[in-house]
Amino acid sequence: MSPQTGKVPAHFKTMEQASVPQGRKGKHRQIVAIILGDLDKLKIGSAIKVPLAELAESKEKVRSALNRATRKAGISVATASDADFLYVWNISASRPKPQSSI
Repeated sequence: MSPQTGKVPAHFKTMEQASVPQGRKGKHRQIVAIILGDLDKLKIGSAIKVPLAELAESKEKVRSALNRATRKAGISVATASDADFLYVWNISASRPKPQSSI
């Protein structure tokens, strides 16, 4: 008799944990990597202009993926869009804070 007598068999197959792929390579990985690379080279006061027609996914999905990637990397960026483009720029860490009128 087997040592597992009376046990219900597992529903799913098992594998060694060392063989499990690590890291998530989502659908937006390539465009986000390109945008992050361009942000590294961007001059202060400039923005990246990404044509929406060239995006494989919606601007909302790309913007969400970019948000996740920049938070993970500790980069502060801002985005805006119109009917044709997604604009992305770095937010300066040394930007002066608005003064209170109190």
